[in-house]
Amino acid sequence: MAHRTPPPPRICPACDGFASVAVALGGRDRNGHLRTITAHCPACHLTRRNREGARA
Repeated sequence: MAHRTPPPPRICPACDGFASVAVALGGRDRNGHLRTITAHCPACHLTRRNREGARA
């Protein structure tokens, strides 16, 4: 009989596993670099998972 593997942890439905992203603000600075900010998922707090019993 085949052994069943446990299911992977649930991915956060708010960020779909991408808990931290860089967002381009548009335009470039004086040195020619693209201006970006980092945005973090407020639902999973960078864990990339939905906590058991809690809704994200």
